[in-house]
Amino acid sequence: MLKNFRFFFLMIFALFSISAVSAQPVRFKINVDSSVAKEPLAGRLLIFMTNNPKPLEMLAPDFTNPAAVYISGTEITNLEAGKPLEINADELSFPAKFSAAPSGEYQVMALLDVNHSYTYDGAKAGDFYSKVVKVSMPAGETELTLSKVIEDKPLVVPGNVKIIEFESPMLSAFWGRPIKMPATVVLPPDYNKETSQKYPTVFSIHGYGGNHLRGLGGAGKHPEMIYVYLNANNSFGHHVFADSANNGPWGTALVKELIPYLEKQFRMDARASGRFLAGHSSGGWSTLWVMITHPDFFGGTWSTSPDPVDFRSFTGPDLTKYPPQNAYFGDDKKEYNLVRFGGKELMSVRQYAQQERVLGYYGGQFASFEAVFSPKGFDGQPMRIFDRETGRIDQFVAKSWEKYDISRVLRENWTTLGPKLKGKLHIVVGTADTFHLDEAVRLLDAELKKLGSDARIEYLEGRDHFNLYEGGLSDRIAGEMYQVARPNAKAATN
Repeated sequence: MLKNFRFFFLMIFALFSISAVSAQPVRFKINVDSSVAKEPLAGRLLIFMTNNPKPLEMLAPDFTNPAAVYISGTEITNLEAGKPLEINADELSFPAKFSAAPSGEYQVMALLDVNHSYTYDGAKAGDFYSKVVKVSMPAGETELTLSKVIEDKPLVVPGNVKIIEFESPMLSAFWGRPIKMPATVVLPPDYNKETSQKYPTVFSIHGYGGNHLRGLGGAGKHPEMIYVYLNANNSFGHHVFADSANNGPWGTALVKELIPYLEKQFRMDARASGRFLAGHSSGGWSTLWVMITHPDFFGGTWSTSPDPVDFRSFTGPDLTKYPPQNAYFGDDKKEYNLVRFGGKELMSVRQYAQQERVLGYYGGQFASFEAVFSPKGFDGQPMRIFDRETGRIDQFVAKSWEKYDISRVLRENWTTLGPKLKGKLHIVVGTADTFHLDEAVRLLDAELKKLGSDARIEYLEGRDHFNLYEGGLSDRIAGEMYQVARPNAKAATN
């Protein structure tokens, strides 16, 4: 019996040794071609790996199937041609270590995110990348050479469009360096013919991943109004035009500096009944926030699919509970789903946050929330609302987020805000919103009903985050705005 036990022990040891060998870290040797980089490079090095059999020219994360693409992220400095860097892809990776990938053939590619902006809006001009090469896993060291660079595309600016680069004294003072507030202004076609006419103005805020340049496409066939496409993109992600400890006084600068400047440059109504807010997703949250924090300044907001407007449902977890919930798992120990499409749950909060951690700290969606809502930490960075590995929520940080909970702010200040917001709140969301944002809207809706608000909140049956505007919603919103600004006029469309 002892002999058999020793044989069994030796077999287990041998199997463990084989497993240990097969689980060796996957390493890459990263070089850069001297033809594309004359100076040393630095940034966030991303390595993508997929077993997709279809030949691909570029690799990128797949939010519809997060397990389909392995991603490794490493901060690098001083990468020079002829002096390759050794990268351990297992050190920080998603959805698992590269060495845990099943055996088989894979495609791999490296990309250097030089401006730490990939997490916000993907690869962009100035980023370097390698060719996609095939490897067999498990693999030894694989060499990837950054041999291509993404070129900048020239902007085509129509005649009735003006790109503004306003330097904000408030924001510049906060940061200790010049800070600009870019905007794209789209003027009505007859603006230069009717030189004395003033126009209602729509201030539009893009969603996460966007910027003000979407205004280059024009404003569409809307009533004659001026459209100002604001830019909410900064190094931390989307600053949502809220004053914050980390980003600075973006909301105050908008109302006290940028808009007054624009109203001097262009023939805008320059009164509350002629100023309107419109935004989708993070822009939807932004416009609601700007509206309730400056209720006398604007004539109304039309906010669609806003980011969480009630922190009792922050894409799943209830941030108001004590003791705090976990950001990844509900009380039933099931993971919160974040991304859904076509009735299918595609990506959990945990997967999204952990993938974001690998892609890069700056500019991610959760990092963006933290930059707005969190206090500044001792390291000078925004404090984390939850631990990215475990999902544990920091109660101190959660408490500090309360002052940005739109539902709570309205409830606690309704005596003052209620009369000022009469007829000014409009929210539209799909019942199948891709990120479950309809759930927080329903909580806010119930609160507003208790308060006796006349807020108009609509749920478009079956619509998700990306098809909400199909069927003319944009035209309808524009018409409603024009009716507020010109109640007795017939809306002429551009």
